[in-house]
Amino acid sequence: MKEQLVKDLPELADKYIQLCLNHTKEVATGSGKIVELRERHIPTISFFLNIWMPDNYTDTISRTAYYDWLRGDQGEEKQKLIHSIDEKFKALAIDIVANEQKGIFYAKNKLGMTDKQQTEASLTVQGLPIQINTNVPPLADNDVV
Repeated sequence: MKEQLVKDLPELADKYIQLCLNHTKEVATGSGKIVELRERHIPTISFFLNIWMPDNYTDTISRTAYYDWLRGDQGEEKQKLIHSIDEKFKALAIDIVANEQKGIFYAKNKLGMTDKQQTEASLTVQGLPIQINTNVPPLADNDVV
């Protein structure tokens, strides 16, 4: 069964990506009418393996096996396969985060993105160099006088 799963995994990952791309949600308008809006989902390995795969296929692999394959612990063929799937999931996640301002927590923790700006300044006082920390958070609207 696992050999067939390895063969089917790229197609299954693509089907899951299509589900993420085509997801919609119902939203009430100001007039009270219910409409469906497109709302792409960020693909996650955990959901794919633990929920989507068992519901849509007769078999799955554990998350541990997925990462073992990604590291190459089970051979180069499985490593390339999982790496390709992982790259597709990341590409879609990055696009959703960048274009829809969603998934900031996911972007920071899983994609290594940051919203922190690093700036440095220096100044000389009485001939001594001094470093100034300019990483100060912006004022909130209610802090402005």
